[in-house]
Amino acid sequence: MKSYNEQLTALRASGNLRHLPEVEHQGIWILKEGMRMLNLSSNDYLGLASRQDLQEEFQASTQDRFYPYSSSSSRLLTGNFSVYTKLEKQIARSFDREAALIFNSGYHANTGILPALTDKQTLLLADKLVHASIIDGILLSGSPFLRYRHNDYDQLERLVQKNACQYETIIILTESIFSMDGDVADLNRLIAIKRQYPNILLYVDEAHAIGARGKTGLGIAEEQSCIQEIDLLVGTFGKALASMGAYLVCSRTIREYLVNTMRPLIFSTALPPFQIAWTSFIWEQLPSFTKERENLLAYSRLLAEALTGKGGEISQSHIIPFIVGESEDCVRKAEELQRKGFYCLPVRPPTVPKGTSRIRFSLTANLTIKNIHQLIVETGRALSPTGTCPVSTPPDR
Repeated sequence: MKSYNEQLTALRASGNLRHLPEVEHQGIWILKEGMRMLNLSSNDYLGLASRQDLQEEFQASTQDRFYPYSSSSSRLLTGNFSVYTKLEKQIARSFDREAALIFNSGYHANTGILPALTDKQTLLLADKLVHASIIDGILLSGSPFLRYRHNDYDQLERLVQKNACQYETIIILTESIFSMDGDVADLNRLIAIKRQYPNILLYVDEAHAIGARGKTGLGIAEEQSCIQEIDLLVGTFGKALASMGAYLVCSRTIREYLVNTMRPLIFSTALPPFQIAWTSFIWEQLPSFTKERENLLAYSRLLAEALTGKGGEISQSHIIPFIVGESEDCVRKAEELQRKGFYCLPVRPPTVPKGTSRIRFSLTANLTIKNIHQLIVETGRALSPTGTCPVSTPPDR
């Protein structure tokens, strides 16, 4: 095995060495090393994290209540405050489902649910581009697994047909909005495959869709009218909902089983009750953020159209890839855009396949049309070796 220094040297030479950036947030702006840049790398999709009006309203609503800043225990010991139960009931009621369960993070959810629910008689069939946390959950489960080509439901159906009689249970795993390409799964097609067999469960991670999509913000499952058909519906609070933690919507039986078997839940100190109260406050208002969702959709369509041929045509959401290719070229283009005042970051292997390094534009609802137009102009210049702008700026809409 190479020494750690040798491995770091190799990462540096390939353009894949990472550093933790020190940044200061000012609304939609990032301050870094004396530069003020538009934040295009945030998961704050609805722009709620910096909303002072929401923070003041929440603080006013908690003046007569005390929510500790630490739970100081796991939920199975002394950490199960009533505010957790309230939020779980809120979530279950919103989805019109039997039960919900809260976790400390999306990573905790995806690495804990699968090992708890599966065994050697469970086959996991995962989309090739599911998030690393789902892959880690698969590996931790020790269950047999196969990965089907990204959104290739014909191949998935063949795998199901071949294996359905060989296993007690098959779980199909997908994201609804994929975190690097920004495209969207056809959940109803997955449900149609599931319905053909009595031993299939569908697991959908809505991390990048909850809050940002759906008429009332309940994600792609709401948008595609299939909430009731998804057995294991996961989402996070740390993106569009401006908080932290994650949830699972499921049956009462699965919830009770996880409470008894899921190691990250059992052996972790629960999130602070104050944090859960904030999440509950935001969740209650989720249907009212219609204007934010409309803005996000409009900005996303403008940028995706401008980047057609360079990744924009792939995206169907507020995550829009600008595919550069090689890691070193991608780093240079990201640095160039940063010098122009746009805080965007290169995404390189192993996060994405070799040769597809990209700048991942992550849009938020508190941007403006003017911001998007300026970005399109500068992105066009970054695309052109002559420094001219080959990307036309769309008109205001």
